[in-house]
Amino acid sequence: MPAAPGQASGKEGAKSLILTLGLLTLLSAVVGGGFGLTIVSSIEKRVEEKYKDIPQKVPNTSPYTGDIAIKKMAPVVTNLANSESDWIRLEASIVYKSGNDLNSDVLVAETRQDVLAYLRTVSLSQVQGPSGLLHVREDLNERAKIRSKGMIQELVLETLVIQ
Repeated sequence: MPAAPGQASGKEGAKSLILTLGLLTLLSAVVGGGFGLTIVSSIEKRVEEKYKDIPQKVPNTSPYTGDIAIKKMAPVVTNLANSESDWIRLEASIVYKSGNDLNSDVLVAETRQDVLAYLRTVSLSQVQGPSGLLHVREDLNERAKIRSKGMIQELVLETLVIQ
């Protein structure tokens, strides 16, 4: 049956439909990209205007300011929890706020005793790997800060050996 006048045949109609959809897709991609670039540039301008008056923080400044000191703790050696054969040795130092009425030897001894008590509760699986070491470090720092009522700023782990 011949095509009606003004209608394209099946193959020609499909080609024109695909060509039309391709052109519309290309047009929408160009318009969307242009709109996206316009929005991004306007957001960048607003952010720059907002933060241009704020003074920039000087990089490489130490978080430790004021009257502080560092003192090395005696090594802590103990066995791990639930094991008679796994031993841990920790060497650390404390960074603390020094003051006239502060006895640093007492602070170090109390911190060492608390570290020893904590390490006796830790199992080998809790210390393994980088994330385990990070958790132990964070726990020891938190305990030291709480026990010293904020006098200790950080417990610096120097060596940690598990045998």
